[in-house]
Amino acid sequence: MSTHVDAEGNVMMVDVSGKNSTERTAVAEGRISMSPACLKAVRERAFAKGDVLTVAQLAGIMGSKRTADIIPLCHPLPLTSSKVELFLEESGGFYGVRALCTVRTSGRTGVEMEALTGAGIALLTIYDMCKSMDKGMEITDIRLLRKSGGKSGDYVRP
Repeated sequence: MSTHVDAEGNVMMVDVSGKNSTERTAVAEGRISMSPACLKAVRERAFAKGDVLTVAQLAGIMGSKRTADIIPLCHPLPLTSSKVELFLEESGGFYGVRALCTVRTSGRTGVEMEALTGAGIALLTIYDMCKSMDKGMEITDIRLLRKSGGKSGDYVRP
């Protein structure tokens, strides 16, 4: 039985009114690879469009808050916290940025999609701001790391 389609085949949003409100947290991450020269320019804040990392953090937070506007049938949630952390990485031939998005709410449904959206939007923003230098950047590994709260309990990525 589908949770998003009724008996007549009509699409619907899941009814969460019978669920208990609990504290919920989700953490997601993703990476963007780029040339060493591009990573150096990000580190040195050398882009005409502005400080790549600050703009990407803001975009990720805004994206997490607007998830229900872009993912069909996602519940609009009153987030109590959204944080995007960006880490410059340079190891084993990888040059790029890792985005980590942590989202919290007290509600009847989880914030996994909000965390995934926040990480993804931060990485897309980095691409947009850096594409003049490196069109070959690659966004990878967007994934849920952990979540807590709700009926299904906690999840930690193995």
